[in-house]
Amino acid sequence: MIRAVVFDFDGLILDTEGPVFNSWRELYEAHGLELPFDRWVGIIGSSNATFHPQAYLEERLGRPLTQELVDRRIARRAELVLAQSILPGVVELAEGARQAGLKVGVASSSSRDWVGGHLERLGIRDRFDCVRSRDDVEHVKPEPDLYLSVAGCLGVRPEEAVAVEDSPNGIEAAKRAGMRCVAVPNPITAGLDLSQADVLVPSLGGINLAQMLARLGLEQGGPSL
Repeated sequence: MIRAVVFDFDGLILDTEGPVFNSWRELYEAHGLELPFDRWVGIIGSSNATFHPQAYLEERLGRPLTQELVDRRIARRAELVLAQSILPGVVELAEGARQAGLKVGVASSSSRDWVGGHLERLGIRDRFDCVRSRDDVEHVKPEPDLYLSVAGCLGVRPEEAVAVEDSPNGIEAAKRAGMRCVAVPNPITAGLDLSQADVLVPSLGGINLAQMLARLGLEQGGPSL
């Protein structure tokens, strides 16, 4: 019986992944270089990766970036992120879960300020019973810590929760925590291997809670006691 739905944040609730990638890509191109996508994909869904775009660019250039360039890249990222809307179906799925008596959470490898700030800005923070970020755990995705933390916060066992993810790192984290996982690719992750997920759907805009659970072969439960 399923008693909770847990959402990833970046690329799943809000498409921040495209803006972050493009802000770096533009900076690389301004220096006549190409941001290697095959290296970039390792950091999607995780803040604990071996590839660091600033360090790699500085290594290629043979000099550190000026603070002006760093600040300009961050400002460009913010500009691109603020132009994004909540992704289709997210609010409806969260509301559907709450109306059905399920708990709803967020598990993100990003910082508390980043996730919480955007949820508040978008006016949807109150749709989630628990939000956990990299500030709340020792290890981020693909380790299971974030999903285990959210399950504990929501008062459910991991096997009573469904995770909704967009990246291989996130899917691995959810599965290692013992959750079923629905993958929803975005433009950045669409070409990656998401086969570890139990179900893949092109968008949350085309599926409701009952349909999602049916695809997973699961039953809806009530609140945990």
